[in-house]
Amino acid sequence: MPNPSDPQVSSRSDRPGGWRSRGYLPHFDSPQLVQSITFRLADALPRHVVEALASDPEALTDIERSAKVEAYLNAGHGACHLREAPIGELVEQALLRFEGERYRLIAWVVMPNHVHALMETFEGYPLPGILHTWKSFTASAANALLGRKGAFWFPDYFDRFIRDGRHLSITIAYIHDNPVRAGLVIDPAAWPFSSARLRVP
Repeated sequence: MPNPSDPQVSSRSDRPGGWRSRGYLPHFDSPQLVQSITFRLADALPRHVVEALASDPEALTDIERSAKVEAYLNAGHGACHLREAPIGELVEQALLRFEGERYRLIAWVVMPNHVHALMETFEGYPLPGILHTWKSFTASAANALLGRKGAFWFPDYFDRFIRDGRHLSITIAYIHDNPVRAGLVIDPAAWPFSSARLRVP
């Protein structure tokens, strides 16, 4: 497992030149920053939830909106294809495929209908390209395994850059505890698709 010690975290709280938007959520992209990424299956949120969140974007802060989305995701909406071992393993292996080459993967968990990853991107490998590689490969392979067609992943993702060491520790714990909060396991290390099971006691 990659060593999360001595990360190069950012203390910037403004919106520097790395911020961009594809018309969905604003994203920050810059090498050597540690970022927390969340992406989900296409059917993971009920339509009425998506419409409610989009109807008044100023009504909630980013943190409040993220908490609401996380609560719905953990409730297990949609087909939850990632719960099936071949699909969960496929996605986890995709996350690990270019670890140490294009990015440093610090922590991750593949939940039944969404994925959390904590990572540091390397120069020359921007975050959107990494997400595109993960999602395009796994969508094609998962659809083949499941005998289905159509959208597998929701097109956008949520990212938040890590401010300091304390924020890093909180985020690692948050990622590892996600299956516990969702009521899937009692011990984070018992969830099969997570870096929690690789922690050194």
